[in-house]
Amino acid sequence: MSKSPDSRRQKLEAFVAANPADAFARYGLALECANSGDHEAALGHLRELVSRHPGYVAGYQQLGILLAKLARMQDARRAFAAGIAAAQKAGNAHARDEMQAALDSLGTG
Repeated sequence: MSKSPDSRRQKLEAFVAANPADAFARYGLALECANSGDHEAALGHLRELVSRHPGYVAGYQQLGILLAKLARMQDARRAFAAGIAAAQKAGNAHARDEMQAALDSLGTG
């Protein structure tokens, strides 16, 4: 039987509390929060992730996606732009191109 989302989130929260520098666990917790509809918590975890780990490219991508979903377009543009720079620095052309496409789709407004 699979674990309930609340149980997964609680376990991830406990792990992140004990291991705040673990980028992968914080990323997982952010996605769990987003998937359960707790967007503010997800945003907080994603912002913390990219602040602590500026090279964690997927964090910027998920942050931009969530901000766009919440119609916070200017913030989404900034997240994607920062992610593009991080992906470029990391040599991750695939992520760079995906975020550039997402940024382009938001327009300039």
